[in-house]
Amino acid sequence: MIGVVDVGGGERGVYGAGVFDFCMSRGIHFDYCVGVSAGAANLASYIAGQEGRNFAFYTTYSFRPQYMGLGLVAKKHEYTDLDYIYGGLSNSDGDYPLDFDAMAKSGKEFVIVATDAESARPAYFSLDDMSQDDYAPIKASSALPVANKPYPVNGRLYYDGGLSDPIPVRKALDAGCEKVVVVLTRPRDAYRSPDSDKAFVRLLMPQNRRIAEALANRAGLYNMQLDQAKKYEREGKVLIVAPDDIAGMKTLTKDLDAIEGLYAKGMRDAFAIEDFLG
Repeated sequence: MIGVVDVGGGERGVYGAGVFDFCMSRGIHFDYCVGVSAGAANLASYIAGQEGRNFAFYTTYSFRPQYMGLGLVAKKHEYTDLDYIYGGLSNSDGDYPLDFDAMAKSGKEFVIVATDAESARPAYFSLDDMSQDDYAPIKASSALPVANKPYPVNGRLYYDGGLSDPIPVRKALDAGCEKVVVVLTRPRDAYRSPDSDKAFVRLLMPQNRRIAEALANRAGLYNMQLDQAKKYEREGKVLIVAPDDIAGMKTLTKDLDAIEGLYAKGMRDAFAIEDFLG
């Protein structure tokens, strides 16, 4: 069984979009697909076989005021509108519907990582937790603390999966995958610093101590799992596909040239997958 993990990363997720468009164009098949945040959205289009769909979201729809921006903060008290992205745009009557029927018939296993808003523990959803025009697990996996409110799935609230299992390579190996491709959206030697999260931790602490603590510990967890992925790579079990440079892009950067450049890097770097899988 061949696995793939996409760690997401907001607008940097366009790198993964390039990777998966390459994979679709070359008929590269993954049996077990694990997605975190934007990585889950990337994988949904890959599993559905919709080449180019993710590119449209990053390069066209993300620039709409309904998608993300300060205007939404005033209207909805959130920086991104998850219901618009994974509902209004993705539903069967949306601008670019997700082909749920193709996903359901793909034969691929789809794991979506989120973080329980009460316990701060990782939660894992599957295709069985979604239905046509109900993509709540993907929305929950993409709900960034501070930028978004926690998102409900089956009556329970969840945040972004990157808080609790940012590089879930162990999940794929434990499921029985012999080889796993790990798609990062930062350079492979870029370790996270907790300093960038400190202000958000202070904001969250009075509202949700456990989520605030998870955010404070996110950098350490990411760095530990990155080292773990590198260890598995040395053992021949894992291939890390990562950009050599992200041109200063952050999670919510809206820079079309940088977005298109990172997509092109993903298309280029994905050639390594063919050699890895033989």
